[in-house]
Amino acid sequence: MNFTSYSSINSKKKILFLSIPVFFANLAVPLVGLIDTGLMGNLGETKFIAAVSIGTSVMTMIVWSFGFLRMGTVGIVAQLFAKSDYREIVRTLFRNFFIAITLSIIIIFSKFLIIDLSENFFSTSNETRELIKTYISIRVLSVPAEFIIYILVGFYLGIQKTNISSLLVIVLSSLNIVLSSFFVLSLNLNVFGVAIGTLIASYITAITFSLFSYNYIIRKFSIIPKIQNIIVPSKLLKLITINFDIFIRTLFLTFSFLWVTYLGAKLGEDYIAVNTILMHFILLSAFLLDAYAYTTEGMIGYCIGRKNKKSFFLTVKNSIELSFLSALIISISYLIFFKSIINTITDVEILRYISYEHAIWIIIIPPIASFCYQLDGIFIGASQTKDMRNGTIFAVASFVIISIYLTQYFDNHGLWLSLLIFMLLRSLSLNFLIKNIIKKL
Repeated sequence: MNFTSYSSINSKKKILFLSIPVFFANLAVPLVGLIDTGLMGNLGETKFIAAVSIGTSVMTMIVWSFGFLRMGTVGIVAQLFAKSDYREIVRTLFRNFFIAITLSIIIIFSKFLIIDLSENFFSTSNETRELIKTYISIRVLSVPAEFIIYILVGFYLGIQKTNISSLLVIVLSSLNIVLSSFFVLSLNLNVFGVAIGTLIASYITAITFSLFSYNYIIRKFSIIPKIQNIIVPSKLLKLITINFDIFIRTLFLTFSFLWVTYLGAKLGEDYIAVNTILMHFILLSAFLLDAYAYTTEGMIGYCIGRKNKKSFFLTVKNSIELSFLSALIISISYLIFFKSIINTITDVEILRYISYEHAIWIIIIPPIASFCYQLDGIFIGASQTKDMRNGTIFAVASFVIISIYLTQYFDNHGLWLSLLIFMLLRSLSLNFLIKNIIKKL
């Protein structure tokens, strides 16, 4: 691939072309959560949607905290791909697989600790608490498969095969939706059904695409993947450093969304449910806009590997413009269809009413948040993880302080205003630190 030949228009076309399959894949991810919420929201009682909300928030914080298994893989693989160092790409994959399995075992054996911390953190009824326990007990077993999927997605994004990474995510999400719907609607398993659907879907996808990837590497790179030269101190140190920075960054980021659930719980179970519903709109827009960020990760990594400053600036400029314009389209769509979607998700009137009152936040957040989503992709592709970590810590710490103050005076609206400010602070901090990436070129 020769980035130097791109004009501004061609660069936008290239980003859009690579992002199209990721759009569909990323659309599938929040749809899983949206459908799970819809399945629980139409059971007639708030406790079901509250339990899935809290259980999902806890497991999301845990799983997403190890998102470095994808993000760290993308940057390193993209830069190695630019140098045609295929054997080191394979070694990087095996190193991350080893890390993933080790972490998974630790998390599974920490199941009871996770449940105890969740019960102490959230104030809920005894019935809701038991449902949360059921969800976490099942969902934690899917962690090994989810981590392997992270690594495989990062690998394909790194070599700019977004169609394959997208297919992987679509298969996972589709299986999740079908199985969860079957267990809930046909077998009446409510919260247990949602959790077991995710568990089975994760393992089917991880096993299928692991076998596919093994054959893909043999066919495309003309090498047989072997577990050798994995323990190289310098390579492991670089990987651990990058992964640890992303881990801290993602831990803080996922905590911020758990914090939304926590403050909602202090306002009442109705607000837990409403904020869960509303967060699906935010996550939907985030995953859609992340299509550009995911594509940019591989392209930025390639630019860094080739030390091509002109192509770097071109990629940054055009990806941010595309992301912002797409965010405006999403906001307009929310303005038109928000009420209809809410009515489909839940039949509980009080939840519908509170959701209508918060529509304004769902409409104005996507364009403002589009900048931080895209900047994340740029920093990941450049493996500039320390700066990304520091920017996120600053934004999250500010968010927690601001949200405590604003919710005291404006209740749940104060929480959503805080979330808007949080997105803005993420963008400003990363924009200030981007100069450190330019020094690499």
